Amino acid sequence: MNQIHLSANQFVIEASVAESIAESLNLPSVLHLLPHLVHSAQALARPPISNFNVGAVGLGSDSRVFVGVNLEFPGLPLHHSVHAEQFLLTNLAVHRCRRLLSFAVSSAPCGHFRKFLQELRHCSSVQILVINEENCAQNIDHVENRKPLSKFLPNPFGPHDLLDHECWLLLNQHDNWLDLLPPNAVNSVISVEKEGAKVRHEDTARLVLKAVSPKCDFRTITSYSSSLHRVLDSTTPYILCLLRLFGYGDVFFASIMQLFCLGLVFKQF
Repeated sequence: MNQIHLSANQFVIEASVAESIAESLNLPSVLHLLPHLVHSAQALARPPISNFNVGAVGLGSDSRVFVGVNLEFPGLPLHHSVHAEQFLLTNLAVHRCRRLLSFAVSSAPCGHFRKFLQELRHCSSVQILVINEENCAQNIDHVENRKPLSKFLPNPFGPHDLLDHECWLLLNQHDNWLDLLPPNAVNSVISVEKEGAKVRHEDTARLVLKAVSPKCDFRTITSYSSSLHRVLDSTTPYILCLLRLFGYGDVFFASIMQLFCLGLVFKQF
């Protein structure tokens, strides 16, 4: 098997580059290149909790190749983990690729992601090739061993059963009427954590603020007040924010998800 090494930040391969690599390996097409990239993609994964590296490499409708890896964050709730296939689809969305045609992955997709794939408009046509240690030699050069999603998720139920064909789904082009706020629109944030909470979100808030407002002054305090306990529970800390918009400041309480949404505001009609 030909090993292709990806750089630490190489998560998108342009169509012309992918075609050139496939030709250099004497492969029939870029589609045949995908399984050759899986092992290198695994090396980019960051799973410090499970130590189980997963890599996924997909072909988009614009002929670009996209890479996805699994990510885990020690000390944060489990739902903060990112599946390699979810990373892959997010990668497509961020780079405005509207359709995933096929992907190769180092391990069979879990049940959660099989259902997640149902959110794609053309999910039934997505072809999946599992490359693991047991079948690597057999599948690496045999893309005909790809299987449609229906083989991984029989008798599915999803948006196609509930919504009409015009409804927006994942990767579909549409306008949410949202604009990004200007950089550093949030001046100051105080995270209020409940004393004795089993799950703390300080690190998560810092990650969000780094993307939304890097120069923000961020502090964390622990609540001992019984009155604040009425607003705080063991899993939902609140954030006190000073937001600078349109030349004036405003102070308000927000959850971490609402804090993330500060990066978006509705367009002015």
